[in-house]
Order: sequence, then structure tokens, then C-alpha cells
Amino acid sequence: MNRMSLPRSRRIVPAVAAAAALALAGCSSSSGGKKAEESAGNVSAGKATTPRMTIAMVTHAPSGDTFWDTIRKGAEAAAAKDNVKLIYSNDETAGDQANLVQNAIDQKVDGIAVTLAKPDTLKAVVAKAEKAGIPVVGLNAGLSVWKQQGLLSFFGQDESVSGQALGTKLNGTGAKHALCVIQAQGDVNLEERCAGVKKTFSGKTDILYVNGTDMPSVKSTITAKLKQDSSIDEVVTLGAPIALTAEQAVSEGGSKAKIATFDLNKDLVSAIQKGTIQFAVDQQPYLQGYLAVDSLWLYKANGNFSGGGEQPVLTGPAFVDKSNVDQVAKFAAKGTR
Repeated sequence: MNRMSLPRSRRIVPAVAAAAALALAGCSSSSGGKKAEESAGNVSAGKATTPRMTIAMVTHAPSGDTFWDTIRKGAEAAAAKDNVKLIYSNDETAGDQANLVQNAIDQKVDGIAVTLAKPDTLKAVVAKAEKAGIPVVGLNAGLSVWKQQGLLSFFGQDESVSGQALGTKLNGTGAKHALCVIQAQGDVNLEERCAGVKKTFSGKTDILYVNGTDMPSVKSTITAKLKQDSSIDEVVTLGAPIALTAEQAVSEGGSKAKIATFDLNKDLVSAIQKGTIQFAVDQQPYLQGYLAVDSLWLYKANGNFSGGGEQPVLTGPAFVDKSNVDQVAKFAAKGTR
């Protein structure tokens, strides 16, 4: 996979204008506008004068995961700035997510931003969108297949590279036995993260699958594993809510294991400040949502291809630890990091 830096010329410009809500069948939906302005931190900027267009964002987000709230805020901010009516919908079941993409095609939207956590399931419907003349970009999941499936651009991080970076960082902590917790078996992003950790971490790495939609079950499963194997001295989680639950499991299991994680939220940032979580890999989800919407606007308004249509635009990985967490905390408090 290719590695490249996020272009310095691109900056986030949140929203100022109001727009009406428009529903699309799915778990949740909203339009960019006043709500986007509020959720994006109330930072003002100019608004595009290009003709109104409609963009659908369809993700595999489970309900209630704060990581995806941050992606959505970025998308809403770009939509309000770009005079875009944003239709957001999500479903963690790949087949239902494909149906949401089909709904967007049926509504004849001007562009679609989609996550490809289960790319094979979405391949046919993505091809339908492209055949209908609707430009499609990818975000967050699908870096290895976005060009193959004909997407214009991709915004996210190389999960294998980020996993390897975390594994390398663990080598400097003195850890000897890591437990990598995957909350959704078969999700290509999550599997690649743990595989990356295993590739570079010099100690032993075990994989533990849990049901990320059932936090009591997550806690009990991790607790049981830690009690079963006292040699585990590092728990690696792949999302902030899982990390915070693992923190409880370590305590209840009487384990001395430390915790490192991928992804941030406000509570996770506080845990890093307190020292109960060592560090997090930040892929900047706000940026992923923002750039996905903005790139479709740029393509329609000016014929631009982000990444030249050849390279992904990488938004991570970046580490957040005690050395820089205070700088991130003020943005995390607003829900944009």
C-alpha cells in the first residue's frame, strides 16, 4: 500500500449556514446546515455560491459509537460550507449498507461517499452508482480496493501501516505479551490493524474477538482472558469505547496489563491525561468526513481529483500520548478529535 502525507494546502473550514433536513432510509440521517455549524464547533467561514447539490454518505458505523459521530461532524461542516445537502445513513450489516447505497442511487444524488469495510458485498452497488454517472469516493475503510472498484478518491489511514507503527511503539514500553481485541470479526480495517501489530511487535501477540455492540460482554470476555493468562501485560484495543471498557476489565481481573488503543474520543483523551491509557493512534476521523464531502464538491464544481485519482489521501496514523494530549483535548471536548 502507498504511504503519503496529507497535503499541507488542505485545511478544515467548518460551517456557517443553515439547511433543511432530508431523510434517507437507514439507521440515521441528517442534513448539513445549522446543526452542522453547532456540532462542528461554531467556527465561521465563507459559504460556496455554487449550485446546491446533494451528497449521500453511507457508512458501516454501529449506532452509538463516538468515533463515527466525529466523522459525521466533519461531513456536516463541509456540507454547510460547500452549499451541499448531506444525507447521512449507516448500518453495520454489509447487506443493509448496500441497500442504503441503492437508496441514494434511486434518489439521484450528485455524489456518494461510502465506507468499504466489507468491499465484496458493496462492489455491485458501487458499480451501479458509477454506471448511473454518480461519482463515488471512499473513506475510512477500503484503502486496498478503492481504485479496483473505480472510486475517485480515498480518505483514511493505511491500517496495516498504523498497526505496524503501534507494534513498534510497544517495543519501547517493555511489553512482552499483547492481547489485540477485535470487536467485529471480518472487518478488514480491524483485522489489518492487529496483523500489523503482530508483524512488528517483538513480543507475543494473541487475538481476541469480542462483540463490540455488547459492552458488558466485551468486559467479561476480556476479564476472563486476563484471568486465564496472567502473562498478558498489554491490551491493544481498536476503538475508544473498547479501550475504556478494557480499562474496567483490567481492574476487575486484577491484571497489571497496560492499555494502548486506536482512535480517540473525549473520555479516551481524559484517560490518557490521567495515565490509565498509554496512548492512542489517531486517524483524524473529522478530517475523513470533511474531505470526503469536500472532494465530491470540488470534483463537481472544478473537476478536481483528490490524490490525483491515483493515491489515497492519508489522514493518519498519528500518536496521541502524554506529550501532546493537552493540545488535542480542547478539540476532543468539542467532539471534533
